[in-house]
Amino acid sequence: MSIHLHHGDLPAGVGFGASVAVDTETMGLDPHRDRLCLVQLSAGDGVSHLVQFAKDAYEAPRLKALLADPAVLKIFHFARFDIAMLQRYLGVPPSPIYCTKIASRLTRTFTDRHGLKDLVRDLLGVELSKQQQSSDWGASELSDEQLRYAASDVLHLHALKAKLDAMLAREGRTALAQACFDFLPSRAQLDLDGWAAEDIFAH
Repeated sequence: MSIHLHHGDLPAGVGFGASVAVDTETMGLDPHRDRLCLVQLSAGDGVSHLVQFAKDAYEAPRLKALLADPAVLKIFHFARFDIAMLQRYLGVPPSPIYCTKIASRLTRTFTDRHGLKDLVRDLLGVELSKQQQSSDWGASELSDEQLRYAASDVLHLHALKAKLDAMLAREGRTALAQACFDFLPSRAQLDLDGWAAEDIFAH
């Protein structure tokens, strides 16, 4: 695993090809209260690029261009949350999108374990450490353990997508998954606009 830490934006010349795995680290789970601290990206090649943000410093034109690029698929795990944070702090709704959690829920109906740690273990045979999940991501200096944790969250998303795509095709749910992925920006906007806890599709 190779980790590159950048401050405020991606450096010029960094490319990810046709798809990029994306994750975020934040101060908490409320987009209105808890700020975006880190965005992690990987092309699935064992290299992670981590963009760290100081408070209220979210210009990042190269990162924003990547997230908005219609030619680059953005692969997330639990995209609903990450999309809301990226929309709230960078002003960019990422598109197009793939979410490994949704793909897992549509295919792995034999289990209720759809977390990233579970998926990576079950589908790839890799054990991920979640020890740093609740650490202080707003610190100006991140520890080596935090950087390794953040990097590991995007290193396996391409491999997971390949496994889940095969399962979606086998179960005849590829089109349904795509429809769910296409709706995610709207679901994230509902969260930001006050409907996070309410199921507007319920009776």
